[in-house]
Amino acid sequence: MKKVSIKEYLSPKGFDEVQWYAALIAVLSVLLVGWTSVMSLLGLNVSLSNIAYLHRYVFVWLFDIAVIVILMLYLFIVNFKRIHIDVLTDEIDSLESEIENAIVLAGKMGDVSISKNSKLEETLKKVGENFNEARTKEEQRNWVARGKEAISDILRKHNKVEDLAVESLEALVKYFDAAQGAFFVLEGGREDDSSSDDSKDDMVLRTVTQYAYGRRRYESQVIPLGQGLVGACAYEGQKIYRTSIPEDYFTITSGLMGVQKPQTILLIPLLQETKVQGVIELSFLKKGLGDQYMNLADELSVIIGATIYNLKINERTARLLEESQQMTASLERNRVELESNAIELQEKTNEVERSNAELKEKMQEVENGQKLLQALLTNASEFMSIYNENRELTFESPSVKRILGYEPDDKVRGMDENLMSPKGLREYTELFDYLLSTPGGESSFQYTYLKKNGDKIYLVTQGKNLLHDPAIRGIVFNTRDVTARVLAAREERMKSRMQSLSENSPDMIIRISTNGSIAYANPAAAVFFGIAVEELQGKKINKELDKELSLVKFMLDSRDIIKKTNEKEESELEINVNGEIRTVEMRAIPEFNETDIEKKLESILYVAHDVTELKRIEAEVKEKNQKLSDSINYALRIQRAILPEEKIFQQFLPNMFMFYRPKDVVSGDFPWCYSKGNVHYFAACDCTGHGVPGALLSFIGYFLLNNIVEQDDSLPADEVLTRLHEGVRDTLRQREGANGRDGMDMALIRWDSDNHELQFAGAHRPLYFYHEGEFTEYKGTSKGIGGAPITDSKGNIRPEPDFKNNIIEYTTGDRFFIFSDGMPDQLGGEDGKKKFQTKRIREMIDKTHGESIAGVAREVGNGFYAWKDQAGAKQVDDVLFFGIEMP
Repeated sequence: MKKVSIKEYLSPKGFDEVQWYAALIAVLSVLLVGWTSVMSLLGLNVSLSNIAYLHRYVFVWLFDIAVIVILMLYLFIVNFKRIHIDVLTDEIDSLESEIENAIVLAGKMGDVSISKNSKLEETLKKVGENFNEARTKEEQRNWVARGKEAISDILRKHNKVEDLAVESLEALVKYFDAAQGAFFVLEGGREDDSSSDDSKDDMVLRTVTQYAYGRRRYESQVIPLGQGLVGACAYEGQKIYRTSIPEDYFTITSGLMGVQKPQTILLIPLLQETKVQGVIELSFLKKGLGDQYMNLADELSVIIGATIYNLKINERTARLLEESQQMTASLERNRVELESNAIELQEKTNEVERSNAELKEKMQEVENGQKLLQALLTNASEFMSIYNENRELTFESPSVKRILGYEPDDKVRGMDENLMSPKGLREYTELFDYLLSTPGGESSFQYTYLKKNGDKIYLVTQGKNLLHDPAIRGIVFNTRDVTARVLAAREERMKSRMQSLSENSPDMIIRISTNGSIAYANPAAAVFFGIAVEELQGKKINKELDKELSLVKFMLDSRDIIKKTNEKEESELEINVNGEIRTVEMRAIPEFNETDIEKKLESILYVAHDVTELKRIEAEVKEKNQKLSDSINYALRIQRAILPEEKIFQQFLPNMFMFYRPKDVVSGDFPWCYSKGNVHYFAACDCTGHGVPGALLSFIGYFLLNNIVEQDDSLPADEVLTRLHEGVRDTLRQREGANGRDGMDMALIRWDSDNHELQFAGAHRPLYFYHEGEFTEYKGTSKGIGGAPITDSKGNIRPEPDFKNNIIEYTTGDRFFIFSDGMPDQLGGEDGKKKFQTKRIREMIDKTHGESIAGVAREVGNGFYAWKDQAGAKQVDDVLFFGIEMP
């Protein structure tokens, strides 16, 4: 459809002159009426000036716009109808022209010389093409159906694979218009699963028949599975279609055409579901095959394969039936012969049975005696072991399995020395030595032993030397389990001891039965309830005790919970004890009948511990800790206010980062910088200790450094460290022997940006420098800042090494790193016991070669926390790490 612009829709073309003027007059009239009405409401006279005055109000403008929009809408409606009538008229004319051309085209569908194209012409051409294409496909489908039906008729006529192969191959060669064909059948492997991987190694393809030039030729061929095109077709179970024939492939000989090489070959696998039954090979003198050949090949692959499979099953069934019949005849002959032999055997059997009956009676007597002995040995409450003079076990009674729990496969026999306690092993050795030296002697000892399930048991072994007895010839040990007796005695002692502890305990201890009756109460319970212990015995807590309601309520509530969960209950209560409010910790502990398999609740033990004084002390400690924490936090605010932040460094070193992680609230490590003109000092400082002591030393170092460089900003880096060293000693009076170990390590840099000069001096701390990826380490002097002078045995002060000043040449983009010992000394790793070490710092920096300085910062932070958190290790020291890229 023709596109029409909005301007054309709103043009006055659809009006005659009278209509157009009438519309304008109507709009102006409506506007005047509206303006006049508003002026009358406002008490104004009708005039042009007052009309202009009205347009100070928004609603007047809205009225004007509304009237104009109505006019435009009216124009749009009138023009829409006119324009669309014109467009439809043009389209009807165009369609009439196209229909006339289509009538001409319909007479000659294939004529493409018509000069004027239209959609109808294109559609009719496509209809013709689609019709021809559909007719071709239908012919191909009919060709496939006829071929499938012809082969199916052949398959239904035969019940032998050889006959089926001959006729079906001949029909296929003719129908496919092939020059030659061959029919192969898969043989070998397991008959029940011809497609399994285990049977494929033994399978071969045997030629059943071949067809060429209208006559049969029987040439026996055996092709291993997977070898050549035929073997590959059978192995993969997929048809093979080739138009590029190998040079060594067979040729076709004909009296008319001579010797020719096939132009196309098609190999069709014969499938029963997914199992290959054989392969049909067809060769063609023509180049290429149509889709109908491939479709028919797929159809025949399934129906021929299924037919061959069924014929194989039928042949196998017939063979088995014939073998079964032969076997039945043979069995019948054997049965007659056996019956004659059975009569003779029966007589001899009767005679033997009489002899066996007499022998059986005697054997039964012996067997009963052995069973009795076996039962006695197996179920005895002790087990017997016999050792020869070389301490080798020669006999062990079966009851050892029931008592110790070890099976024969466990290779644990007798009194295994590895399962005895050291004391028991020593006594066993002494007993054996005594028995060896004392013929007929007897002795015993008690020891602990480890059962198979891990339980420790108590055994008593009685030994006797019977080496002189010819029937035994060994040392006999009788061992019995006395664990129950030992534990009972121990439990009795524990009960006596617990009873004594309970009677003298300041804690209230009450035992109640499951029905709520008090079975036991110690003397402390009288203080809590205000009732004598004798009166508490036998009372019910839900009816007869109302002295302390909160205590009784806990006992009742916890009893109900324990009956459901079998778990102990705890709570903290405030109770009135002799007019004083006391805080007690209450525990309700379930007690079970240990002999009951179902773990039946027997009683509940209540223990009340007075923690009033502990709570008071805890409150005092909490208050002191809060004051101490407030003081430390205040110190942190002071330290943060004094020490420079990262953004201070970035004013003259924009590409840098500072990784600063104090161990405690305040830190002994601190960053320092000083800048004046083109000279900049900055350092990573590590004071001895951390927390508050370290923070105090950091203030000393910070202010001393400021005073030193403010007095002379031309000092080299080593001289700044020397003056700081002396200043710390003077401030802490270390020359007088006070605070002898206090001081700091430091990596100090002096940078002259105008002269492009970088100086480094270190006190025990190094500097890592990277120039174009090449690493250089500048080691610090083996000397700290501060500390009392070291003297020899005669009291003479030993000389100290001077701080070394390193001048470093650098270019833009070079990087250097300084850090305290907090990161190298951090413990972590898999076991949380290895130090991070400077080696891993090098590896982190090398890993980020080519990345921005921000990337290095992320790697340093992530690497530190990954090492520390791997085994949940705590931070061991303050950490300060600088990374700087020179501008």
